[in-house]
Amino acid sequence: MTEPLTTASGAPVIELEISGMTCAACANRIEKKLRKLDGVTATVNYATARAHITGIDDVDTAISQVEKAGYGAHLREGDDDVWSQRATESHITSLRRRLITAAALTIPLMDVTIVLALVPEWRFPGWEIVCLLMALPIVTWCAWPFHKATLRNLRHGAVSMDTLVSLGIAASFGWAVATLLFGLGEASDKGFWLGFGATPEGANSVYLDVAAGMTTFQLAGRYFETRSRRKAGDVLNALHALAPSEVRALRDGREEFIPMRELSVGEQFVVLPGETIATDGVIAEGTAAVDQSMLTGEPVPVSMGPGEDVTGGTISTDARLVVTATAVGAHTQLAQMAALTEDAQARKSHMQRLVDRIITWFVPTIITLSILTIIGWAIAGAPLQQAYGIGIAVLIIACPCALGLATPTALMVGIGRGASLGILIKGHDALEASGKITTVVLDKTGTLTTGTMSVADVYTEGTSADRVVQDAAAVERGSQHSIARAIVAAAEERGLEMLEATEFATLAGLGASARVNGAEVLIGNRALIEERGIAVSDAALAFGSTAAAEGNSVSYVAVDGALAGALALSDELKPDARAAVATLRSKGLRTVVLTGDSKAAGERIGRELGVDEVIAEVLPQEKAAAIQKLQDDGHKVAMVGDGINDAIALATADLGLGVVNGTDVALKATDIILVRDDLMAIADAVGLSRKTLSTIKLNLMWAFGYNMAAVPVAMAGLLNPLIAAGAMSLSSVLVVQNSLRLQNFKRTEPVAVDDTFETFA
Repeated sequence: MTEPLTTASGAPVIELEISGMTCAACANRIEKKLRKLDGVTATVNYATARAHITGIDDVDTAISQVEKAGYGAHLREGDDDVWSQRATESHITSLRRRLITAAALTIPLMDVTIVLALVPEWRFPGWEIVCLLMALPIVTWCAWPFHKATLRNLRHGAVSMDTLVSLGIAASFGWAVATLLFGLGEASDKGFWLGFGATPEGANSVYLDVAAGMTTFQLAGRYFETRSRRKAGDVLNALHALAPSEVRALRDGREEFIPMRELSVGEQFVVLPGETIATDGVIAEGTAAVDQSMLTGEPVPVSMGPGEDVTGGTISTDARLVVTATAVGAHTQLAQMAALTEDAQARKSHMQRLVDRIITWFVPTIITLSILTIIGWAIAGAPLQQAYGIGIAVLIIACPCALGLATPTALMVGIGRGASLGILIKGHDALEASGKITTVVLDKTGTLTTGTMSVADVYTEGTSADRVVQDAAAVERGSQHSIARAIVAAAEERGLEMLEATEFATLAGLGASARVNGAEVLIGNRALIEERGIAVSDAALAFGSTAAAEGNSVSYVAVDGALAGALALSDELKPDARAAVATLRSKGLRTVVLTGDSKAAGERIGRELGVDEVIAEVLPQEKAAAIQKLQDDGHKVAMVGDGINDAIALATADLGLGVVNGTDVALKATDIILVRDDLMAIADAVGLSRKTLSTIKLNLMWAFGYNMAAVPVAMAGLLNPLIAAGAMSLSSVLVVQNSLRLQNFKRTEPVAVDDTFETFA
């Protein structure tokens, strides 16, 4: 038995590729069948033709359950599943062959029947039989996919979109045969021959044109819909395509090609100019301009050299690199991005669940309405063939396929486009939330700032600035804290000798201590200095107050119990921060900066950025409460944070956007993940989410509006069955094509920053 997949928590997960689905009703039926298994939760996506099943570890049982519903299933085996590709190609090829045959026979059939209908003198004995024989291959072999699906559904006591099509074809052809054999029907000036004028005597009851034309239109619609859905899927699958299948590994000093699955963490591999970097790693040799546009949407290649991290799927444009692999397989950033985009497909919104419920009763309702229409018109005194034709029009005009495709196709294309721009949308719930957002809260540290501290100023008492920096660097040399790294970097920039430190100790929440050249050196915040009883002069306090007012951190340095000096450390704002805030405000969004800095420092940052409000002096654990207060005041809040200390606040917000770096993409507690190191990605994420949501709404509006308008028109006898068949097919194609327009979504152009931009009071 094939080994199933599991989630990170160990819960069993099975992903199946499904074949044989023809509309959203099929997906709903498979879901219900799978959920009958004890403890099983299943989601079947018609657009991607996949089932996501949890709560079962027996693949064979899951496949058997799908087959009992009348469909084919196969365990998904990686990103390039041959079975699913072959099934899709086979389905498209079959539809193309049947469509060509149907069109080749339908065109001459209509020509012959039209001529003989309009010119009675040209009719010959048995002309109806000739037309009947021409139509026979169309309504049997060409229309077999619809009949096959209908028979399968009936065996399981269900109906689907194919039921309406098959019944329409069978009813039209059956009426023609019955007319020819038994002379049913009577002349009427309400005929349906191509929808123009009265039907000529002798041809008024022969619905061969309707049966043949409807088959051809339905095959054309199904063919183009299937191709469009595959194209929509290709947008999403493009992430998988970025990963090469082979890598040029460096083993024993020689380069050799090996399958990607054989590469291990710590191994080195070679990337030649123009080649794709196989997996996440650190550059060991070489410097090259790396094109990251396929992952981040950033069009300009970035120069990278030894010691810098590179991401699998990016391209070395102009030089040879030797890279040490730091992550392989499912642990790479590319793999996690692809997994997230696929997971988003399995999640359904409230809107989609409502559509699914509607589709469940839609087909039986249409069949009932068709029968009642025939009876009603017959009772009203209409000729039998007229009543019958109106009933057929009702039967074939309805199109729940468009309803079923409206949401998943737009979501699929929108998520795929977002991934190519460095924006990972985790699901439809994020899109729904984005449409309601009124306020964007921006965490300062790590989001608006670079996250890289630097020594901005040095205060001394009885010693030199170099000595203060040198002693502080000796203590901080072994720490990875951002402040420690900034102090060590300052010592290196000044060309100072790195002194050895012993007896190092970390003082939680206060600072650190160590013995340097026999003297005890303390470095930390003011609380540490006061705790140790070290006197702080007015000049030192003034230095600290000024630094804090400017939004800088202050670290005091003491040697053998006496204050030696203080360091002011700053975290620079990102260069695109002001433009990003201005762009968000131009979209009608209220902007708020959330910071732990003092009120004065926060307001200085707020004025520099041009935001609407600053919430300052907020501890990390208080961020969620600040978000909640904004929500209580009636705001729909989007929170943008670095995803490290902001998890609770991000979860509290109506929409959480995480700005991340590295390979831990899937671990962030956010609704939308911003992989691109560019604050304009926030505006892109909001814009793309709104565009995707509006596309879904337009799709649903069209699908619902089409059925609400078309069915009554057909029941009123104002719609020709042939035109109804064409309109029904066109409806699904239009929905998919409208969704594909999301591929053209462009990155947001930054708004020019105006120094007079009105900000908070």
